[in-house]
Amino acid sequence: MNSASSRSRTLKAVGALSLAAATALLMTGCGQSSDSATGAATSEAAKVVPQQQTTTPSATAQLTQEQQERKEVLDATKVTFDDAATTATGEVAGSKLVDLDLEGVDDDDRSPSPTTTGSPSGSPSPTGSPSPTGTGSPSASPGADGPVWDAHVAEKDGTIHTVRINAVDGKVIEARVDTDQDADDKKQTADRLAQATQTPQQAAKVATEKKKGTVTSVSLEDKDDNDGDGVVWKVDVVGSDWKRTTFDVDAKNDTIVREETDED
Repeated sequence: MNSASSRSRTLKAVGALSLAAATALLMTGCGQSSDSATGAATSEAAKVVPQQQTTTPSATAQLTQEQQERKEVLDATKVTFDDAATTATGEVAGSKLVDLDLEGVDDDDRSPSPTTTGSPSGSPSPTGSPSPTGTGSPSASPGADGPVWDAHVAEKDGTIHTVRINAVDGKVIEARVDTDQDADDKKQTADRLAQATQTPQQAAKVATEKKKGTVTSVSLEDKDDNDGDGVVWKVDVVGSDWKRTTFDVDAKNDTIVREETDED
């Protein structure tokens, strides 16, 4: 009787130990399976996340300095070329536009004023101080009061007046006669205007039909030697890519005789 009881207790103990071992093995296997799955998921996520974090540089970051300067000025400009031209000629009775330029856009590349002799004091800058070069302020950023249209309009005898217009609200900042002109300067301007049977507005329309964009400058100039006699409206157009294209438009028949795009 005692021997049977002893064997029974031994078998029960062995069974309990076997059950415990099996349970421990099962738990260990489950843990390894769970850890493996988690590790695999983490590894796959690590492959994807760096691609999601990669960004494309903005368009602004790819602009050249000149393109960025054009963008800054044009973003601040509210008054169009047409409106500025109308305001400028309205300041001087019977006058015609010979030059209109948005200050701060490619100032260093501007062609000389329609008169051959530059003003000793120069054209006023957006801040009101004269520029020694006579081509306006070299700064490409809008002034304290915003960008400015700088216009030259001429009377019938060729006398030129400077009219500066706020390019944000359209108000005239300054209107004055250019006192440094001599008789030859006036005659040259009058002769050019007599040859120009097409208006600057018509020339600007021809240019923007060829290239969509914003007109930033128009000036009446003699044709280059290779283009023959006559005069052209030189029109600058800045496109959506902030590049500038200059058109020479024949002032008699509105045909484009030259076109050049500045890649900077």
